[in-house]
Amino acid sequence: MTIRSLLFPSRLAAPMIAWCALSTSVVLAAGNQFVVKDIQVEGLRRTEAGTVFSYLPIRVGDTFNDEKALQAIRALFATGFFDDVKISSKDDVLVVTVVERPAIASVEFNGTKEFDKDTLKEALKGIGIGESKIFDRALLDKAEQELKRQYLSRSRYGAQVQTRVDQLARNRVAITFNVDEGEAASIKQLKILGAKDFKEKELLEEFELGTGTWTSWYTKNDQYSRQKLSGDLEKLRSFYLNRGYADFNIENTQVQIDPNKQDIYITVTVKEGQKFKFGDVELSGELIGRENELKSLLLIKKGDPFNGEALNESTKAIQDRLGNYGYAFANANVIPELDRENRIVNVNIAVDTGKRVYVRRMNVGGNTRTKDEVVRREFRQFESSWYDSRKIQLSKERVDRLGYFSKVDIETVPVPGTSDQVDVNMQVEEKPTGNLLLGAGISSTDSLILSAAIQQQNLFGTGKTVGLELNTSKVNRTISFSLTDPYYTLDGVSRSIELYNRRTDPSALNLGDYRIETTGAGLRFGFPISEFERISFGGGYESTKLDVGPLSPARFQQYVRDFGSSADAYLINAGYSFDSRDSAIAPTRGRVTRLSAEYATPLGDQEFIRTTYQEQVYFPFGKKYTLALNGEVTAGFGLGSSKYPIFRNVYAGGIGTVRGYRSSTLGPRDTDNVPTGGSKRLIGNAEFFFPVPGMNKDRTFRAFTFLDAGNVYQSDEKINLGSLRYATGLGISWLSPVGPLKFSFGIPLNKEPQDEVQRVQFTIGTGF
Repeated sequence: MTIRSLLFPSRLAAPMIAWCALSTSVVLAAGNQFVVKDIQVEGLRRTEAGTVFSYLPIRVGDTFNDEKALQAIRALFATGFFDDVKISSKDDVLVVTVVERPAIASVEFNGTKEFDKDTLKEALKGIGIGESKIFDRALLDKAEQELKRQYLSRSRYGAQVQTRVDQLARNRVAITFNVDEGEAASIKQLKILGAKDFKEKELLEEFELGTGTWTSWYTKNDQYSRQKLSGDLEKLRSFYLNRGYADFNIENTQVQIDPNKQDIYITVTVKEGQKFKFGDVELSGELIGRENELKSLLLIKKGDPFNGEALNESTKAIQDRLGNYGYAFANANVIPELDRENRIVNVNIAVDTGKRVYVRRMNVGGNTRTKDEVVRREFRQFESSWYDSRKIQLSKERVDRLGYFSKVDIETVPVPGTSDQVDVNMQVEEKPTGNLLLGAGISSTDSLILSAAIQQQNLFGTGKTVGLELNTSKVNRTISFSLTDPYYTLDGVSRSIELYNRRTDPSALNLGDYRIETTGAGLRFGFPISEFERISFGGGYESTKLDVGPLSPARFQQYVRDFGSSADAYLINAGYSFDSRDSAIAPTRGRVTRLSAEYATPLGDQEFIRTTYQEQVYFPFGKKYTLALNGEVTAGFGLGSSKYPIFRNVYAGGIGTVRGYRSSTLGPRDTDNVPTGGSKRLIGNAEFFFPVPGMNKDRTFRAFTFLDAGNVYQSDEKINLGSLRYATGLGISWLSPVGPLKFSFGIPLNKEPQDEVQRVQFTIGTGF
């Protein structure tokens, strides 16, 4: 609850003051009547005379009497501008004498740490206590009491709030709230009485409140809140209902505060009752001729143990299915009948479809940077069409999969004054979509080294992705540019452009007698073939130069002898992808399939092909846990008389492949014991995500355990499952302000002597 909502005072004070003042403010003799020739107002400093006349129910020419006097005084007191009002007359001239209430010159807070001072000032200003406002003691007293209650909601039962009003010149006042917040009370004891079939410890694990853990400084779960306790009691009730205890009851809840106002004791008394089974399960009401279809959605059947969650999910599934046919406000109401003697629950689900409706408008909010059209082009529910809950949910998932937003919410709102129209409101929360890495260094050989890499996934809010990388190191120099437009055409055809120049020159620092320089360009188009599937086609050109010396690694010298020091490749590539994840940020369910092939045509110096197949699957376990599986197979082959180029080898080891091993060190090595990579790679990953204690509701910050397997193989080797390297460990996944971050601690399970271990690893921007 916000401060503002708690600070609205009663307006009954003004009429009460008016009635109390009447006996002293009318100075006319009883029964005196006259025709008003003129009206004079005295005592005004800030208030305009016209303001008084606008509220005064008397005009020149009116007959004035005692009743009119009472009406006038009531009206002027009701404005809240005056502390006193007197009405008199002289020679048929009505004289209104007022004493203005002071104006508020300043509002200050002393001792407030729990609440932001500016927030408090804005809240007070909204109810009439702020700079330049008219001072009203009744409003001030109300604000003081509500501020005290706000501290009580934060478990600060010893908080004291005192106000001081200082009179200033020119009929002004300065208001100061002096606050002693005291210490926040914490839950000293939380007990559940009456439980027999379950241990108290198991039941308390369902509670958000507790006696405090090492994360309580952040979660504040040891601070009592009536709302949190109500939520915990509902979780406790669901716990029993989901395990068959249909007659479960919370008989009593006691919250006691120690006299020291620092310790809170909570006692919950329950009656478990007996375990029940489902009896007859029936559907009734408006079934729109789809009784069999709706029955197939039921997750319960006769003889099953009673399960409240399964019953709720069944009714929700029925409502969602009816929503697919335009019944946005369909209800499936459960009418249970308990047979305590036989311990069964007969269930009748009464269906009320309501009126079929259509969508008037699809509204988008919260996109402060992203253009409306970028969000709207993902919608599958159209305006002026029949409401379809399936298409609305699909629209939400497609927007979430963009990766531009940390939060996407959607709600359906009835259109006022109609019974068959709704508006669908989507509220998004922007997240940083750019990654920027800058680096600089100085060495005796390289002088100044500059490096920069930038990627913006939502360039200027247009949905386009641009990437630029620059590295001036003498060993690894890179210049690359890429641009992707996901909606190059209105039909969703995408276009990607890439230009790059990469040079590896270890000889510059006497690290190896060879140099590799690759220059290339590529163009690719993607075509949607269904809601979840895309195919892509493209082409490119790549030129590679390899310079070797007498001390170069043997594999490079042999390659130059066989194929020469330069190679041109004219590439054709194709791909297929399927993506049904519920989110691109933190998926909990769905599947991703990627299949790609790259073919170097005979127009170049070498003919080869490389294919990659990747499969990712996400399985939810309840609302908190997710199992993610990933598998990848890459294979490259030389065609005709060509061998597969060694500079296109793939590598394994490190985060993204097999954690716990140093990056790109697994697999074959040359005579110099340097990892060579290979033309084939097999990778498998399993990750089990779970919430970090105290951060259950933050899906962008999760912990995980993992099991990795993988290795690489040369062209003349067969993939040998017995040579796979395995590793396990723990990690943290966090959607940081600079991009998705993964930190892992890996333990190799079958390390060989030549393998290099690296237990702690992290990366920004990878999925596995």
